Amino acid sequence: MGRVTERRRVIRIRDGAVSARPDTLVAEEPLEIRLNGRPLAITMRTPGDDFALAAGFLVSEGVLAAADDVQSIVYCAGATAEGVNTYNVVDVRLSPGVEVPDITLERNVYTTSSCGLCGKASLDAVRTQARFPIADTPPVRVTPELLASLPDRLRAAQRVFDRTGGLHAAALFSPDGELLDVREDVGRHNAVDKLVGRALQEGRLPLSRSVLLVSGRASFELAQKAVMAGIPLLAAVSAPSSLAVDLAAETGLTLVGFLRGASMNVYAGEHRIALEVPAPVQD
Repeated sequence: MGRVTERRRVIRIRDGAVSARPDTLVAEEPLEIRLNGRPLAITMRTPGDDFALAAGFLVSEGVLAAADDVQSIVYCAGATAEGVNTYNVVDVRLSPGVEVPDITLERNVYTTSSCGLCGKASLDAVRTQARFPIADTPPVRVTPELLASLPDRLRAAQRVFDRTGGLHAAALFSPDGELLDVREDVGRHNAVDKLVGRALQEGRLPLSRSVLLVSGRASFELAQKAVMAGIPLLAAVSAPSSLAVDLAAETGLTLVGFLRGASMNVYAGEHRIALEVPAPVQD
């Protein structure tokens, strides 16, 4: 399996001083995901948690909903003409009786490490495929103060970022702020897939009592992955896209953006944020 980091020689220039030194870079390699032996998607990812990544991707595609849906996940031996196992091809075998949507086998997705989906038709697709409606039984409510504390806790848990400065991260927190899981990857959507895939493997879906925090922007694709996993609240340190806001409003997802320090914007689902209502002004 590929390494999470690699070393490269660089020329370093600091205040006019020039030196040669090794630098630590985040590794990026392609991962081909096959479903029942047929090529489905290729994503650029940081090696590691590949089985969870594949499982999480298939949750977001509406193929998987429970650990029992998966018969096996294996690296494909002989992935090259020379018969070498590159550990960059994963085959997911579904359990007997698990239905395979036709669209997943026909579109042969190519996914870059920063891609997103687009189009209003995608909103309808998520609504029809979602296995876990976002529910409030019991309701998840968090304070702005708790949300404000989460980015620093995520940053403190990013072990590979400290060495490379080149990774996105995603984390799951409980409604009271407990860090449940964190994953890093060169692609923010891969980091979320690794979280969701691990939850599927451990029988923890839907993630209806979780807060998802991502280190970058909140694209439609990330909102989609939250909805498909039953996550009620998605927070991002950067901006959301318009389609992500539309999806959040239509599905009941709470979407928070620009979460920086004590500042944040709530774009949808504000009923899950415990806001202090100003007292009425007396005449």
